[in-house]
Amino acid sequence: MENCIFCKIIAGEIPSAKVYEDETCVAFNDISPQAPTHLLIIPREHFDSLDKAENGHKETLGHLLYVAAQIARDKGFAEDGYRVVINTNRNGGQTVYHLHVHLLGGRPFIFPPG
Repeated sequence: MENCIFCKIIAGEIPSAKVYEDETCVAFNDISPQAPTHLLIIPREHFDSLDKAENGHKETLGHLLYVAAQIARDKGFAEDGYRVVINTNRNGGQTVYHLHVHLLGGRPFIFPPG
């Protein structure tokens, strides 16, 4: 998608502080962190939101969650706990319409999240 900021990050047109990448996804620091660790994990394939996921996206969706858990383990906050969030569409708080997973860690989180 030519106007998608995340597609531009994947293409290297916009710099980002990448902490992980593979053939399926890229993870980088959020520019407006809400926790000591706040990463975005995005699939290389563009689809707008979780609401737009199709049968063919199952493997990618599972991989994004696996990568979130692996990063949490690698960064040393998995055992203390962390939050994984997928905001979906306007009322779900989504502001960039390229599916992405937020990985937040390094502090306690309350529930419900608000």
